[in-house]
Amino acid sequence: MSIVKKRSVNRAALIYNFVTKVFPVVKEELMTWLQRAELIPDSRLCSQAQESIRLKAFHCQGGSIYALYPGANLRATVRFIVAYQTISDYLDNLVDSLDVENEMAFAQLHLAMEEALLPKSDLSDYYRYYPYQEDGGYLEQLVRTCQASLKDLPSYDLVQETVLDLARLYSKLQTYKHLAAAQRESVMLQWIEPYTKLYPAITAWEFAAATGSTLGIFCLYAASQDPHLREEDVTEIHQAYFPWICGLHILLDYFIDLREDHETGQLNFVAYYAGSERVAARLKLFVRKSLEQAASLRFVKFERAVVQGLLAMYLSDGKSQDREIRVITKQLLKSNGVGVRVLFWLCCQLRKHKRL
Repeated sequence: MSIVKKRSVNRAALIYNFVTKVFPVVKEELMTWLQRAELIPDSRLCSQAQESIRLKAFHCQGGSIYALYPGANLRATVRFIVAYQTISDYLDNLVDSLDVENEMAFAQLHLAMEEALLPKSDLSDYYRYYPYQEDGGYLEQLVRTCQASLKDLPSYDLVQETVLDLARLYSKLQTYKHLAAAQRESVMLQWIEPYTKLYPAITAWEFAAATGSTLGIFCLYAASQDPHLREEDVTEIHQAYFPWICGLHILLDYFIDLREDHETGQLNFVAYYAGSERVAARLKLFVRKSLEQAASLRFVKFERAVVQGLLAMYLSDGKSQDREIRVITKQLLKSNGVGVRVLFWLCCQLRKHKRL
């Protein structure tokens, strides 16, 4: 544990600042990238870039909670998170929406996720094996924006290897899970198998889910703005986020997409659970472990609000009321206290007014 005293974070003030101070900056950054995306020469890439922003803006909104991490610079943190998450969402569209199933092409595209975290790195030819390539420098500009955000962080040298490890896991997941349905499961299980001994408390598919979250990277970015950050702090953040908080994040995402993914034939990690009771039990375990891990970090109330906010944000989505899962949704809301239910109500209001 760091010698830095744990600081208190007022949840009401956090949410107020999130909506009134962070959301407008996120919107501003997204509009900048949307305008840039409109200039992409290739019509297919142009369409996917615009859709990734218009349909997945809530990813950037949610991730930008770390702009309120104690000691973080709000605007600089939003700029990094929006650029990095936009890379993630854009590449997700490219490997999922254009009838391409080329492992080499997917891996090459996702080098952008790693190089964006290396402030002095030269950039690769990301589209080298991809059939559509003329993006007018869009992806390169996103990567360079992230790199520029890292150069003056006082403690980035302490977190760099950890965020790179998380980015590499994310890239492997995106490369393998979008292969042809006939081969993706066996390829993914072969990739995950060496990690099962390191994480015996979770299943292979839960591990895969945890690799799909960018929250650990965002938290470590925010933490690296502290000139007094210590290696012990980095280790504690990593252990809290991976696999628990990151796993909860993506399991909730897949949980509300169960029906949709079943109808479209998409891989869904929650679908691997044997029945609704197992789904409820494992989600509750991830919530409990995430809150326990949050309690071990420097900024307990902030981290607890992040975990509670994940529940509120995903369970306030209308898809959480699908017939097959709404009972579990009610259980998760009921079993996690007044704080989650208050945040849930607030997220419902934000959705009602199209702010989320």
